[in-house]
Amino acid sequence: MRYPHQRKTAAANLQKKVSIVVPAFNEEKNLPVLIQGLRRVFDTQPYDYEFIFVDDGSKDDTARVLKTLNAQDGRIHYIKLSRNFGHQNALKAGLDFADGHCVICMDGDMQHPPELIPAFLSKWEEGYDIVYSRRTSTDDSSFFKRTTSNMFYALANRLSEINMEPGTADFRLIDRKVADALLQFKEIDPFLRGIIKWLGFSQYGINYTADPRFSGKSKYSFVKMIKFAFQGITSFSIRPLYFAVYLGFAFSTLTGICLPYVLYSYYMGNAIVGYASAGWASILMSVFFLGGLQLIIMGIIGIYVGKIFLQTKLRPNYVVESSSINQRQYDLVEF
Repeated sequence: MRYPHQRKTAAANLQKKVSIVVPAFNEEKNLPVLIQGLRRVFDTQPYDYEFIFVDDGSKDDTARVLKTLNAQDGRIHYIKLSRNFGHQNALKAGLDFADGHCVICMDGDMQHPPELIPAFLSKWEEGYDIVYSRRTSTDDSSFFKRTTSNMFYALANRLSEINMEPGTADFRLIDRKVADALLQFKEIDPFLRGIIKWLGFSQYGINYTADPRFSGKSKYSFVKMIKFAFQGITSFSIRPLYFAVYLGFAFSTLTGICLPYVLYSYYMGNAIVGYASAGWASILMSVFFLGGLQLIIMGIIGIYVGKIFLQTKLRPNYVVESSSINQRQYDLVEF
């Protein structure tokens, strides 16, 4: 089978090549430290390598730092996006440009320890196509963040058609054939951790303890986390729509059951104690509750309609402003 957008890999080289993809948003202080850690790891590994940093519309000196590092070492590449397109799209940009025999994705805040990479590579050499990480704990994560994260995975697994383990994120290794499969996806707002789980292949999980951020603060606010959760759930299932239907049937049934009691209370109560003027508070609360429920259901439907609307526009996931690897050659690959 022939895929026109797949690129020539380093398959002709005797030495295997590893591509490291790192999305970066305002990480000017973290990047030099991360590169030092990555170099220490690969100095002990028998692999050629490249570091691909994707500047996702940073407002600090991240772009300048990356250009300086690229001038010092040709194996350090940068991709500067024209604006902030979001973590998942920045990650996809790096995957689109990577041409290693395998690709390792990680964050640029030092919470993904480079020291775990040899374990990734060891399992890859054993034959696993995807080696992913499971975060067990972190020193600077709050109880609220841990709780909401566990709630997200529980809800996502209940409502979607994939099973994601708690603590899994975007710190993983994928084989070349998995990266080539990802190139076929043209989804708007891709949820990569779900897509990679959906792809299948042979996968292996490794536990790790996240280090504190070296510098700066997390870019994921509570609002962004909620949006990310909705994005993940609605990307892989239409079960929320079925849930809305079931909820509507449940309330319709409940109304039918309660109707005889309401009629009896009205006629009998009105004749005895003037029931017609009583109970206005409960009626008002019922109207508010059902009105809010309707808005929730309409919102669920609206999310799916919005996804269809954005997908039909066929806009790119990202726009590259400048890059140190924009001259990389593409080729057709036979399967």
